[in-house]
Amino acid sequence: MKEVILKVNKAQVYDEVAKTTSYAGLKAMTKDDMASYSRMFTTDEDRMMLERFWNETCDMVTDTLKPFLSSVSEVTISHGVELSRDYSITLEMSNSYDERLTESINNSIYSYFVQSITGKWFAFGDKEEVEPYLKGAAAFLTEALQKLYYKKKPVRTPI
Repeated sequence: MKEVILKVNKAQVYDEVAKTTSYAGLKAMTKDDMASYSRMFTTDEDRMMLERFWNETCDMVTDTLKPFLSSVSEVTISHGVELSRDYSITLEMSNSYDERLTESINNSIYSYFVQSITGKWFAFGDKEEVEPYLKGAAAFLTEALQKLYYKKKPVRTPI
């Protein structure tokens, strides 16, 4: 069996969510709707709400990767935002697992976190953006799972 460790840095995810919501808010601004930026952009003060979305996203990844689960970092409901509390999951994979895919799987999981949290956030400020972001998130998680199920072809050794 091969051990695969996937990690997602919470501070990086929150920064990416802030960039994404900022960009979306700027793109949505029109003469008739100058408030879209302030309505959509996540600030440091919004992190308490994002914390709930972070926990929900951690739970979804853990549930999806259960067939391979060896251990997972603790996901606690806190009364504050702990940016140092990253998500880490250890998977037990068969010997035919292709280690070259690990970085790509980690990137897909990271993108899932960003898209999922952003999509949930948009339920407050731009309901039209919710479905595309949540569909994108689901696609990233499916992509990660497909890579995990991929098995490299056996190689014959000469006798």
